[in-house]
Amino acid sequence: MKKTSQAKAVSSRADALRPEYHFDYRKAKVNRFAGKTPPRSVAVLLDPDVARFLEIGDSVLRTLVTALPARRGPAAP
Repeated sequence: MKKTSQAKAVSSRADALRPEYHFDYRKAKVNRFAGKTPPRSVAVLLDPDVARFLEIGDSVLRTLVTALPARRGPAAP
């Protein structure tokens, strides 16, 4: 007997937002990367399919950024 229907039910409940979350701070770990981040830097989490395109290095991304026109005026909220 297959148990796929039960697994789907559990995953759909796990994806739903709960009204309240309880976090056990006793199990929390220190962020080992916090001290290594340069000041005024921004971390961006990429999806794996997007990250594959950037495996050749960040020089490609930097080249694209320099090719973009400069922003004018205040940033949008």
